[in-house]
Amino acid sequence: MPRPVITVVYDFGSVAPADIVDRLEPLADVVLAVCRSAHTEQVAPLLADLAPVVAVEGDSAAALDKAASLLTAHRPDAVLTFSERRLATTAELAARLGLPYHDADTVRLLTDKYEQRRRLRERGVDPVRTRLLRTPRDWAPALAAVGLPAVLKPVRGEGSRSTHPVRDADTGAALTAELLAGRDGEKAEEALVLEEYLAGVDRAPFGDHVSVESAVVDGRVTHWAVTGKFPLAPPFREVGHYWPAPLDDAERAAVLDLAGRAVEALGLRTGITHTEVKLTAHGPRLIEVNGRLGGFQSGLGRLAGGLDPVALAGRIALGGPAPGTWAPQERVVYARAVPAPAEGGLLRGVQGVADALAVPGLDGYETRVRPGTRIPPGVGTAELAVLWGTADDHRAMLADLDRALDALTYTFADAPGAADTHTVRARDLAGHGPLTAPDRRKAPR
Repeated sequence: MPRPVITVVYDFGSVAPADIVDRLEPLADVVLAVCRSAHTEQVAPLLADLAPVVAVEGDSAAALDKAASLLTAHRPDAVLTFSERRLATTAELAARLGLPYHDADTVRLLTDKYEQRRRLRERGVDPVRTRLLRTPRDWAPALAAVGLPAVLKPVRGEGSRSTHPVRDADTGAALTAELLAGRDGEKAEEALVLEEYLAGVDRAPFGDHVSVESAVVDGRVTHWAVTGKFPLAPPFREVGHYWPAPLDDAERAAVLDLAGRAVEALGLRTGITHTEVKLTAHGPRLIEVNGRLGGFQSGLGRLAGGLDPVALAGRIALGGPAPGTWAPQERVVYARAVPAPAEGGLLRGVQGVADALAVPGLDGYETRVRPGTRIPPGVGTAELAVLWGTADDHRAMLADLDRALDALTYTFADAPGAADTHTVRARDLAGHGPLTAPDRRKAPR
């Protein structure tokens, strides 16, 4: 009997290509449908070495028809993507190949932040106030409807790109005009969303939000993990994730209920979802639902053992059953990012890696930006490095990270060859104090 074949649509923001092939090959042969981008051009030799590659030259009907025709020769049994920006491409290819995936309407709800909020409000899931802005003239009526404080973000985007808090009307009006026109050489946004700011409760040294990881089979939602978060770096940059989240039973039940109702309201029939939830004084509130595996989930699964998120996505795509177990909860596994500076700069050097790795709980230091690289300014999530580790409990995780983040420093210059440099501790790049300071909220467990 021939082995099944999984087509993975690949682009920036995906699970690492070697991890995709390694984790899916026990289930099926892997074919990579590689979308043309600056990222895939850089890694093209690696992709070709790992698996058969079919080029997806664009999003036009002709380009997608050609890619689907080439993929047909491989007789794929399933198609999926781990890249947020390629959900629509994957849906188009799945439709042409006659394979199950999110339909076009579902992809629209997953990728259009305004339409998603409107659907969730209409279905009674979460009444967050939201307005769409297509021109600077839309600012005044949007402000009147939403109020302040608020959050201004692109209608389509990932990694907190161009996402800003708005606390006064003049700043919001200026940001709206800049983002719609294109600021600092960046591409102009097609549209923006102004939405109510959800104030989280202070849970320091933990973040005030979590995410729920779920599988959908024939429209039925099964949750398999609740992921904890570290406090955001300003304005809304993620700096890491860990299993399990430090929630009591009542909080966890409320978070799971909200996430399940949100996924159902969007009409998903199959696949993996990643739902972000804010923990407020009035209970959990929805941030957004994503129709793909969440960031760092693959690595957390590798550290924890047991349930493998990448393999789970593959099994669901192949028509397999929902997960029967949760991600392991017996110990804490974590990925703590060192965020790139929002102001950018030229990374000249990194110090203290050996000292950080000497911390007993640290399992790895993953370089994301090499010295000599110029980092562009921006408010989106971007990492210099990621610290991976395991701990017996949340207290031990925080103590280990305190030692590692104090050991690591990063040196920047304003320009190549510049004599003036400045060195920053890893901890200060996130704007956080010591995680185990005595005035901080103690970890559960």
